[in-house]
Amino acid sequence: MFKIMIVEDDLTIAGVLKEELKKWNYEAFLVEDFSRVMEEFKDNAPQLVLMDISLPSFNGYYWCQEIRKASQVPIIFISSRNENMDIVMAIQMGADDFISKPFDLTVAVAKTQALLRRTYDFNESDNFLNFNRTVLKPGESKLYYEQQEVDLTRTELKILELLFLEKGEYVTREEIMVKLWEDESFIDDNTLAVNIARLRKKLAKAELLDFIVTKKGIGYALNKEAAHE
Repeated sequence: MFKIMIVEDDLTIAGVLKEELKKWNYEAFLVEDFSRVMEEFKDNAPQLVLMDISLPSFNGYYWCQEIRKASQVPIIFISSRNENMDIVMAIQMGADDFISKPFDLTVAVAKTQALLRRTYDFNESDNFLNFNRTVLKPGESKLYYEQQEVDLTRTELKILELLFLEKGEYVTREEIMVKLWEDESFIDDNTLAVNIARLRKKLAKAELLDFIVTKKGIGYALNKEAAHE
């Protein structure tokens, strides 16, 4: 399920957008404190941002630039300021698309879906798992992080699937090995350690340092902070 951050100070518009996106199986959340947009972004790690231009404290252009310092996550501006200069400015600040108010909800959803597909290279029918700003696509044996992709072996994919499903909670070595044995990947504790080490190297090359963490005597987990760096 993709997570979408809505930065809109008109609560009616924000609420309607959130409910419409939920109908399409998106997880949408609203920013309520407009002085803490970046904190909300880092804490929630959305896969897309819907951003108004006119906001309290700082405008949407400012927040778009701040997000761009940390991430290439797709951003769509939604605004009644729809002169050509406003649209040009939005794109120059790092936005990916622009929706003019008043807008049709179906258009807003269609543009959101199209941008998500372009960014993450998925079809709507694809099954995938996400954690923070990383997306695991089992059908392709690949992990996506922003504009990068990591090719995975069958064993690496199975390990990540288990960790993604636990969303940051620890999975024991025994649980992982049992799952791999069930899938006819004959693996022992030593082989598991080798696979984890190789997987960490691949992830580090994609700028996902310390994405998999170890707790001695317990097991492995996805690092809840790693994809925020």
